[in-house]
Amino acid sequence: MSGETGVILALGGFFILTGLVMLFIGSREEKGYYDALSGKRDLREFVTHNPERAEPGSVRTGGWIALAIGAVILIIGLLIT
Repeated sequence: MSGETGVILALGGFFILTGLVMLFIGSREEKGYYDALSGKRDLREFVTHNPERAEPGSVRTGGWIALAIGAVILIIGLLIT
């Protein structure tokens, strides 16, 4: 395995690891947000999801994108070897 292949595989692994961390953070943040809302007396925001908080969903979307990029990079790195 040449040096470039090792760098490509490491980059793919980095993206996969980053994606998994982002998915975990997004899920925990969303759960914390809805748990906090469910404890309030006025549940209108909890039931209607208005106003919509985009951040937890966008972090998870970024995680899925990072996982896809990492998988493609890993496959390319394995095909080069």
